[in-house]
Amino acid sequence: MSLKLRYFAVTAVLFVALACTFERQAYAYVDPGSSLLIFQTLSALVTGALFYLRRRIKALFTRQSASNKSAE
Repeated sequence: MSLKLRYFAVTAVLFVALACTFERQAYAYVDPGSSLLIFQTLSALVTGALFYLRRRIKALFTRQSASNKSAE
């Protein structure tokens, strides 16, 4: 394990320990619109990924013959 990775691991553990030590009540409120915002974000991510990868996805479902590949 490299020295930088070891320091990072120790720092991360200390940060989590301090975060748990000094916790307070959040007094937060989650309204029904928050879940719709999360749903909209996730659906936009999936749609964007499908749009970005549409050629590779199409290639998975369509087969080209060996003669077509050699002609290109």
